[in-house]
Amino acid sequence: MHIKRSTALLGLLFLCASMVFSQNEVVWHFSLKDAGNGEIELLADAQIKQGWHLYDTKIPDGGPTPTQINFDRIAGVTPLGEFHAETKAKVKYDGIFQMTIGTFQNNARFIQRLKVTDKAGFMLQGDVRAQACDDSSCTPPLPIDFSFTAAQLPATVTTPSATGETSLSFAPLTTGQVADSLQTPSSVATSPEIDSDLLWTPVIEDLKAFGMKGSTAGMSLFWIFISGFIGGLIALITPCVWPMIPMTVSFFLKRNKTEKKKAVTEAMVYGAAIIVIYVLLGLLITGIFGASALNNLATSALFNLIFFALLVVFAIAFFGGFEMVLPAKWTNKMDARADKTSGALSIFFMAFTLVLVSFSCTGPIIGTLLVEAALSGSILGPAIGMLGFAIALAVPFVLFAIFPSWLSNLPKSGGWLNSVKVVLGFLELALALKFLSVADLAYGWGILDREVFLVLWIVIFALLGIYLLGKIKFPGDSDLPHITIPRLFLSIISLAFAVYMIPGLWGAPLKAISAFSPPLYTQDFNLYDGEVHAQTMDYETGIALAKQQNKPVLIDFSGYGCVNCRKMEASVWTDPRVKDILDNEYILITLMVDDKARLPEIIEVNENGRTTRLKTIGDKWSYLQRHKFGANAQPYYIALDHDGKPLSPSYAYDENVEKYIEFLQTGLTNFKK
Repeated sequence: MHIKRSTALLGLLFLCASMVFSQNEVVWHFSLKDAGNGEIELLADAQIKQGWHLYDTKIPDGGPTPTQINFDRIAGVTPLGEFHAETKAKVKYDGIFQMTIGTFQNNARFIQRLKVTDKAGFMLQGDVRAQACDDSSCTPPLPIDFSFTAAQLPATVTTPSATGETSLSFAPLTTGQVADSLQTPSSVATSPEIDSDLLWTPVIEDLKAFGMKGSTAGMSLFWIFISGFIGGLIALITPCVWPMIPMTVSFFLKRNKTEKKKAVTEAMVYGAAIIVIYVLLGLLITGIFGASALNNLATSALFNLIFFALLVVFAIAFFGGFEMVLPAKWTNKMDARADKTSGALSIFFMAFTLVLVSFSCTGPIIGTLLVEAALSGSILGPAIGMLGFAIALAVPFVLFAIFPSWLSNLPKSGGWLNSVKVVLGFLELALALKFLSVADLAYGWGILDREVFLVLWIVIFALLGIYLLGKIKFPGDSDLPHITIPRLFLSIISLAFAVYMIPGLWGAPLKAISAFSPPLYTQDFNLYDGEVHAQTMDYETGIALAKQQNKPVLIDFSGYGCVNCRKMEASVWTDPRVKDILDNEYILITLMVDDKARLPEIIEVNENGRTTRLKTIGDKWSYLQRHKFGANAQPYYIALDHDGKPLSPSYAYDENVEKYIEFLQTGLTNFKK
């Protein structure tokens, strides 16, 4: 019954999310029209809901998302001209974006003209992305797919007899061809001569000569282990696990009243069994998804929304809205197996029983831990995290079995355990917003800007402080005749934290939460001018700009979902000395490896004997980092000359300002030589 209730709630949450993103503010219809002389027009007709509007195909930088077309596969046909609106746009000044913008109401027609070169081999697949807005909200620019085959060409279309097929090649390309294909037209038109082939040539051996640095894997795994260990300690004081400590230890001691040594040995085996079970769970997660898939999931809108929904559901469960309980027959079967078997196998089944019984409390903590491990992109992340969790959970059982007299000193179960659950509920709710923010940033939806995020966190932690003072009660809470000293201090911390975040609404950096909050550039009203901005977010454009100004280049491989990137930007880049160097001595290029904006065309490249398809801008920069520098972790900083050669060792996550300045100065010194 409890499972049905929680499943229904989860389904309702997903239904609500689906409704938000699929309200049919715009209905699209695609068709082909014969334009004569072997040419056709792809017509994209939009029916716009009353009160809503679409944006034109040409929007100035810094404005809303324009209506745009992307081709995934195109054969037997060549695009002519640009994708444009046939319907006349209503042009007016937009006070929000502070620019003149063209919009469409009620309906609009967009056209892409194409030249047919091979009727039999004709294939056209792609999507149109457009952002619909009303006076209070906007939809995300999600792709609306279209697909046409030769059978759907107008029968009247004719092609020149001597013309063969023209298509976008999907054959694997060389490094230079990839660079040329991915180079933006604006950078080609305005830049000095640059050797694209040279810019994409691997420099891994050059970095080794400098003493290749920059891997954050070890540090990441260490913090994943620490996070798991802390999670295990938190799980110990939840209502499902805490009472199990004296019950389980007493069970083992009673099995061998006369042989204390054997009882202790069995308790240690029991602790080891707990560790094995949780580590196997972590390895199973890794085996199913793999390292690259975990990294891709980190900024996938769908999975981040699922993680967001799960954490909200966990929070509701902790607040007492419902109980997440596994079917009783599962635990009964484990109990029966533990009774029937003997030796180590019996102890293993007993450990499995503990895992199942405590699921309603440990499940949310484990879920959060596995999500954080997935975001690290490390193949060992989930296993290492679960190892830390299991050790923290198992050690007390072993210690209390060795020193049973300690059991008498344990606090008795009571209302304080429910308070622990409620506090965890508030924390789960706050963390859920982090995952919604990652999806929002990667796809540019703009629904959770920094100030919106901060307002929600301020409210959450203020309510937590008020709850700890006993002013709010949840189901399962006992009467609170007086405030204990620990609750008072926790309340002070929570309320103080809420007050600390208030200046952030006006642009204060808030370094303590920079890893969680959206970056400062998403803030609408910002009085702070100490942040560093990249001169460009395109590799070739940045190199050309560096040539024009005779400066070295600093590449910043970053990501919207990169926690450590935000920490570096808030704690290192805001140092006045670092900011001065980045603003005046380097051309700073930030490359977002999780940018989901589509490339003009899909490009296939050979990578380690396999064919890799580059679909998005993030794919492009991720491939550049792997192929040219032999790295795949963010943040990753590398100083380059105008030929794309490194000027110093690379630099990864390290918040030591002095080391970062030394890294920058080394690059400047070698550039001047």
